[in-house]
Amino acid sequence: MKATDGRKLNHKTLEEIRIRAVKRVEAGESPETVIRALGFSRPRIYEWVAKYREGGLEALKAKAIPGRPPRLTGRQLRWIHKTIAEKDPRQFRFEFALWTRGMIRELIRERFGVRLSEVSVGRLLKKLGLSPQKPLRRAYQQDPEAVRQWVEQEYPKIRAQAKRERAVIYFGDEAGVRSDFHAGTTWAPVGRTPVVRTTGARFGLNMISAISPRGEMRFMIVKGHMSAAKLCKFLERLLHKARRPIFLIVDGHPIHRAAVVNRFVASTKGRLRLFCLPPYSPELKPRRAGVEQPEEPRDRSPQHHRPRSPAQRGDRASSLAPEKPSDDSCFLPRGSHEVRSLGCAHTYVRLSSSFAEYLGT
Repeated sequence: MKATDGRKLNHKTLEEIRIRAVKRVEAGESPETVIRALGFSRPRIYEWVAKYREGGLEALKAKAIPGRPPRLTGRQLRWIHKTIAEKDPRQFRFEFALWTRGMIRELIRERFGVRLSEVSVGRLLKKLGLSPQKPLRRAYQQDPEAVRQWVEQEYPKIRAQAKRERAVIYFGDEAGVRSDFHAGTTWAPVGRTPVVRTTGARFGLNMISAISPRGEMRFMIVKGHMSAAKLCKFLERLLHKARRPIFLIVDGHPIHRAAVVNRFVASTKGRLRLFCLPPYSPELKPRRAGVEQPEEPRDRSPQHHRPRSPAQRGDRASSLAPEKPSDDSCFLPRGSHEVRSLGCAHTYVRLSSSFAEYLGT
């Protein structure tokens, strides 16, 4: 009978074979007969019996194979993780502020005298729970205490006041969009970068937007630079047919604090109020901070249940948009829940044919 190659069997199977063979020998069977029936070489059964009589069944069980010892100790791995998570590469005399596998490879070689390939460094970083990420930008002028106070004290007060006055909270901001802006990726064969045919002309648009923590968004396209007068026009449109007061939270841009804007807000007699974020804190806006807004109370007045007239049952966009929009602006109707962030306005610019007509392209 051809001998069985034990190298092709897993450790658990070999362990079970050894234990059963020895038990049969101890029960009185001939070792020669047992090993022949199993298909192993003759000396194996005597090795197993000797191990059993020296150390019992534990001596026949499979043992972990140690393999190659690790090149970095646990303490060294902890140092690497802490360094990457908490330190700046420039603190170790590197030229750039973002960690790369090459930098980490060089740091490990200098610190511990261990040479690793960049592929090995990548596997090591994954094992440590690290991944390549695009860092968020934070202004060093930001006051963390002022941010904490706004989040924990000021914004809850604004929410409570909005609930009392049945107001809707919006976050306002300005943004620019260029024709050569690119933010998407696609799958393609390796080494064959896909080509997108587009115009070679370069142009841009400025827009001002307001988005609620629940995702409702209004925006206006602006020709040229932003100004306080254009902001007032946007605020006027934001209030157009608004049934509830509006609390607009903006940053500290000088336009938002201009005298003409303050006069316009005062002229609304409480229908519009402006609140300011702490300086250098754009991450507090809902698209970055995930600020939640409580469920808005429903209008329980009798007219809420009255049948709507045909005009009221007409197109929602036309009923809520400005009656005579100027040529230099566009407005997104209320209730456009598919827009979830200020950045999504870029999609509207790319997809809307009205914008192409506006640009004359």
